[in-house]
Amino acid sequence: MAAVARTIEVSVDIPAPIDAVWDDLARIESHAEWMTDAVAIEFLSETRQGVGTRIRVPTRIGPLTTVDVMTFTEWEPPNRMAIAHQGKFTGIGEMLLRTTPDGTALTWREEVAFPLVFAGRLGEWAAAPILRRIWRSNLSRFADRFSESAAEG
Repeated sequence: MAAVARTIEVSVDIPAPIDAVWDDLARIESHAEWMTDAVAIEFLSETRQGVGTRIRVPTRIGPLTTVDVMTFTEWEPPNRMAIAHQGKFTGIGEMLLRTTPDGTALTWREEVAFPLVFAGRLGEWAAAPILRRIWRSNLSRFADRFSESAAEG
């Protein structure tokens, strides 16, 4: 069935050097620790990092659940990783890192396609602000990992 795509982008500033941020972000198995909507991360490939790595992620947003299968399509340390979503929801996503005077800016950009069975444009319109809020909160939780480690050190 045809799908409708919507681009959602959120960013956070992290008070840590880009290499440290990349090293933590590249540990894909830890994403469920800071992504509240990701129930778990299951690897479908032998690889755990890099292009070709495939993961299965049971996802829950309120009472709604789905399983997202993703393949990493780009892996450019320490600046960019990108994925292709496969399954009910399709699209592409990327994490972009850039050095700033105070550390690192991390941007999460997703172009998610909403299938017509999920209300097409109406689903896109309703879900976009919810996803933006969840993903912004996820990035804040990720950034907090660096604030906590800085406070401990």
